[in-house]
Amino acid sequence: MARLGMVLDLERCVGCNGCTMACKAEHGTPKGVFFAKVLEKTTGKYPNVKKQFIPVLCNHCEDAPCERACPTGATHIRPDGIVLVDDDKCIGCRACYVACPYVNRAYLPKGILKEGYYGNGYLTPYEQVKYKEFTEGTVVKCTFCAHRVDQGLDPACVITCPTEARTFGDLDDPRSEVSALIRERSGFQLLPEANTKPCVYYLRG
Repeated sequence: MARLGMVLDLERCVGCNGCTMACKAEHGTPKGVFFAKVLEKTTGKYPNVKKQFIPVLCNHCEDAPCERACPTGATHIRPDGIVLVDDDKCIGCRACYVACPYVNRAYLPKGILKEGYYGNGYLTPYEQVKYKEFTEGTVVKCTFCAHRVDQGLDPACVITCPTEARTFGDLDDPRSEVSALIRERSGFQLLPEANTKPCVYYLRG
C-alpha cells in the first residue's frame, strides 16, 4: 500500500490562496473553517524586505498524536496514511484538537450549519448540499481529498495551484515525484521536534 504525502515548494508559492479557495469549493466547509490556509511571513528591513508564503494543512502524520488522544477511535489512519475523522464516532471532546501540534483542526459548534455565509438562517443551494456532509459538535480537518484519491485523482488544492507548488504522491516509492523532490532538494517537515513523522514536506525557496 502506498504511503501518500504532499510536497509544498515555498519557492513557487505566490500566496494567491487558490488552494484555499479550491478546498473551500471542494468541501463546502462552513464559515470560518479552512482546511487549507496560506500564512505570510515578512523578513528583512526596509528597503530590503521579502515576503514569504507558507501554505499549511493537516500533516497526516504517521505517528499522529490526534489519533492517540481520541477516546472513541473517531480519528483513524487509513492504510495509505491519510488521517480521517469519523463523525459518527466523534463526540466533540476536542482532545484531538488540543493534541495536534500544528493546530490544523476545526470544531463545528452548534448552530454553525444553520447560519450560512450570508447569515439570517439562509443557506444557498450549494450550502444545502455540502452542509449535509458535516455534523455539528464534531471536529473536522483536511482529508487529502480522500474521496478524490479513491478515484485516482489528486487533491483539489494540488490540481488548482497555478504555479504547481504542490505535488502529491507515494512517499514510499523512491521513483515517485514527491520522493525525488524531497531527496534532491532536501525536503523538510514542520516541527520535527514533535516526532509526529508528517507526510507533508516543504522545499525551501
